[in-house]
Amino acid sequence: MADSIGTAAGVVWQYLNKKGESSVTKITKETKLDAKTTQRAIGWLASEGKLVIETQGRTEVISLK
Repeated sequence: MADSIGTAAGVVWQYLNKKGESSVTKITKETKLDAKTTQRAIGWLASEGKLVIETQGRTEVISLK
């Protein structure tokens, strides 16, 4: 399972590197990862200190540091 989460983290990182900041919903839709996998990947990247997570209104926005 750690391998699949690591792979998903790479997908999310590549997406953010290419597209810039985005909502979790948009990342999930555009990467075609399921919601749980997207959340795990975001958690992985956050634990490595690679993300900035901000709240804009009612939306959580993720971007790379």
